Amino acid sequence: MSFLQVQNIHHTYFTKASATTALSNISLTVEKGEFVSLLGPSGCGKTTMLSIISSLLEPTEGTVLLEGQPVSSSKNKIGYMLQQDYLFPWKTIEENILLGLKLSKQLNQKTKTHALDLLKQMGLNNGVEKQLPKQLSGGMRQRVALVRTLATEPKLLMLDEPFSALDYQTKLKLEDLLSDTIKAFGKTAILVTHDIGEAIAMSDRIFLLTSRPGTIYKTFEIPDSLRRLSPFDARNHEAYPAVFQMIWKELESFEQQNE
Repeated sequence: MSFLQVQNIHHTYFTKASATTALSNISLTVEKGEFVSLLGPSGCGKTTMLSIISSLLEPTEGTVLLEGQPVSSSKNKIGYMLQQDYLFPWKTIEENILLGLKLSKQLNQKTKTHALDLLKQMGLNNGVEKQLPKQLSGGMRQRVALVRTLATEPKLLMLDEPFSALDYQTKLKLEDLLSDTIKAFGKTAILVTHDIGEAIAMSDRIFLLTSRPGTIYKTFEIPDSLRRLSPFDARNHEAYPAVFQMIWKELESFEQQNE
């Protein structure tokens, strides 16, 4: 049995005046320790899919199972990281990273020490834990957000364009940091992105979604020669351009079909 099973997901948003179908007939599996990406044009339902997988949104039809159980009963096993860090500006960095543990009633001296150790592993030490978010750069705040997500020891990480608001150099550095961290902790991750290069550099597999309503148009297996490398090195490998062009052409082809 696969670690994550998404079965026949269909979702429609209803208002008094209209009904808009965001997703149609989505089925996929993710294995334990795998890093997959949902790639597609704006409005294709990628974030809706993440919300359904994390049980923040109940689908119109279909089921999601995590380790064989309905995802609605697995909320504490899922960590969510967004493109905005959403740190509370009036709380210290330490208070921010302990918030998830506090809300899930897992906060004790052992978990607190683990969270503070994670902060140091992310290169945030020298008293950073006593500072406020406004004293940190955007990249540092995203590291804090990652620590807050990892502190509760989720089995599945949901990443909704976590680097899109950052400058390109910081984005590349954090891609490497996130990739190393996920591998070191043996986590399973799902990334939502519209960046083909980011999806290739970070993923084991990529699910390409069509324009609304989102369906899975094609699944791409990333070559081992790229998967073994850090995201930065993968972007510079000789195999990278061919994979990029292949996905680009598929994206172009179904967008032309919808014109």
